[in-house]
Amino acid sequence: MMYYSWMIIGMALITVFIKAAIFMLGERAAFPIWLKEALAFVPVTVLTAIIVPMVLAPHNQGLELSWRNPQLIAAVAAVLVCAATRRQLLTIMVGLLVFFAWQFGVLGH
Repeated sequence: MMYYSWMIIGMALITVFIKAAIFMLGERAAFPIWLKEALAFVPVTVLTAIIVPMVLAPHNQGLELSWRNPQLIAAVAAVLVCAATRRQLLTIMVGLLVFFAWQFGVLGH
């Protein structure tokens, strides 16, 4: 357990150091174009890495690709709404509504 604490403290220190260094350097910190372009993909990549396992394997027991997986059904609905409308708030609302309707209405949990 102590190992995890040191790991979290180390990650926090590294994050604070990097952000403080960039903040203190301001405009003097010049990054190559290729690095700026690569960093633009970080938020999407991180969100994908978090969301995909939660949708495809919500109980950490392998893939659950069936109609009994409310996370998967809600994610499919959200993707369809997003593709059709490009409206973030509507996408979030539909995803949540479908999830809860499927979880409590269809599955009865």
